[in-house]
Amino acid sequence: MKPLEPISPRLRMALGIIFFILFFALWAGVTLTGYVSPTFLASPVQMLQDGWWLLTERGFLTDIGMTAWRVFGGFAMATMVAVPLGIAMGAYKPIEALFEPFVSFARYLPASAFVPLLILWAGIGEMQKLLVIFIGSVFQLILMIAVIVAGTRKDLVEAAYTLGARQNGILRRVILPSAAPEIAETLRLVLGWAWTYVIVAELIGASSGIGYMIINAQSLMATGQMIFGIIVIGVIGLITDLAFRRLNLRLFAWRYA
Repeated sequence: MKPLEPISPRLRMALGIIFFILFFALWAGVTLTGYVSPTFLASPVQMLQDGWWLLTERGFLTDIGMTAWRVFGGFAMATMVAVPLGIAMGAYKPIEALFEPFVSFARYLPASAFVPLLILWAGIGEMQKLLVIFIGSVFQLILMIAVIVAGTRKDLVEAAYTLGARQNGILRRVILPSAAPEIAETLRLVLGWAWTYVIVAELIGASSGIGYMIINAQSLMATGQMIFGIIVIGVIGLITDLAFRRLNLRLFAWRYA
């Protein structure tokens, strides 16, 4: 191995699969041999049995659908606010001076701390859960997008001015095409964070969703069900991440060539 030396996609996939195999082998070893009590950690076999029961007897697919809807709905709301505001902050310094102090302050506020207030403001319906994800994602996105836009190469901007471009043309033909691939990659990364916020949103006042199932399983000490719910979130998140990455490669193939 050499530092920063690229590897083939096939080798990358093989190494990733090997790690998963080792992880599950270790998990099975410490649980099936009785080294760890099933009260604290269910075995992979028990987890799969509990997962099958949830899917066939408890309608867990509905819970998965509700959780996915909340993640993508809240993240879409955050994106609609963060992308234009982040671009404006990165491109125009007065707008950055106006919003940056508040956004920097707000991004340190934990989304979970807003849950009691959001229940008062929006009740315990879907809007409350969407707003938790929105608050957890929007401020991070705004700052990250602003930094990306502000990092546009100055020589490209100066060359555009030299060629007679106007201010709107600079934004539309230089800044946005230059920043678009990095903005898309930032959206992909922050979408992963949104999956962590949805469980917080579903811990209180929910009657459906993966987080709701996990809380019910905790009251029954059903560790297999809890682990299955956590793994389902990871699998959906991984699939979403791969799909997002494939879309970015297709949209901005010139950037990754």
